[in-house]
Amino acid sequence: MSANTASTPVNDAVALTQILLRMNTINPPGNEDQCTHYLADLLSAAGYDCRLVEFAPRRSTLIARIGGRPDKPPICFTGHVDVVPLGSAKWSHDPFGAEIVGDKLYGRGSSDMKSGVAAFTVAAIALADQIKDSAGLTLVITAGEETGCEGAFHLVGMEEAAEILGKAGALVVAEPTGNEPLVGHKGAFWLKANATGVTAHGSMPECGDNAIYKIARAALALENFDFGTAPHALMGQGTLNIGTMHGGLNINSVPDAAEMTIDIRTVAGQDHKQIWGCLCNRMGPGIGLQTLLDVGSVYTAPEDPWMQSVIGRCQTHFDKPLPPKIVSYFTDAAALREPLGHPPTVILGPGEPRMAHQTDEFCYVARIGEAEQLFRHIILDWCK
Repeated sequence: MSANTASTPVNDAVALTQILLRMNTINPPGNEDQCTHYLADLLSAAGYDCRLVEFAPRRSTLIARIGGRPDKPPICFTGHVDVVPLGSAKWSHDPFGAEIVGDKLYGRGSSDMKSGVAAFTVAAIALADQIKDSAGLTLVITAGEETGCEGAFHLVGMEEAAEILGKAGALVVAEPTGNEPLVGHKGAFWLKANATGVTAHGSMPECGDNAIYKIARAALALENFDFGTAPHALMGQGTLNIGTMHGGLNINSVPDAAEMTIDIRTVAGQDHKQIWGCLCNRMGPGIGLQTLLDVGSVYTAPEDPWMQSVIGRCQTHFDKPLPPKIVSYFTDAAALREPLGHPPTVILGPGEPRMAHQTDEFCYVARIGEAEQLFRHIILDWCK
């Protein structure tokens, strides 16, 4: 254990959040190893078996495990430690100062989502001795989530992924939810469509083959795209949007190349491979497709017994009943859930959803302590 780690207040989730916030992990470039190595020291000292997986220089994902028995898989918690850029607007508080003003803790990543990582790390350390002979606990603390779950997808694509990760009986994703339990999120399927043609002088278009006309016809063919599936009870219907279109080099030439980008948000039950085939049929021949991002939806029925137990634990912190909800952003669960064995999954963390990626991002201090206590109960409920 490093010298500066030895004095870390591992029993205080707010203090640990502040330590993580002072580490600049803006992605790109990320440099998440500041956080993952630091947390590995803490967890190793508490008895966790830790492994760091690097997918690029200074960009490591941490897998920490304790306990385990053959008759019941462990519970798993996951969170990322990269953060988005600061933006062009001036901050009123130092984005890496971890300043507490009133009831708020300010800093880039305070809500999304270093407070969630700190809360489950402190809970894991506090319970280490109690759960080391139980079904156990796995923590997956990732790099590169903000740019398409890069760290998580790299991890699950490794030959030894099954050995490193193991299976899980339940999964908690500590993204910002204000400590409300969410039962899922939509998927994101981003594609680039391209068309080719033959260039010619703009005064003689009959001698060329205009690629822009082709891509324009393809775009119009998708204007009222029908996914062919019924709306999901909570997620509604999938959506499709043409986000960008580019083509041609100058006004007086027939363009021989054009492209557009397609943003599809899918709901539980929709298959991305099937959607790809439908798009190709709809746009017709001559249009090529390239995948830019493929992140599936995540959903657990609210009636699931484990989900009901988590909702019950969370309900104690709210006066009004907690209806089943989903969230619009995607999470590392999209990459991790399948190799973990498709466990029931809840998205639950102390951060404020509306503050993610915002200038003067903050998290309510009280929420961090609430989350740490919630996470302790959820872990003990599973491991008892």
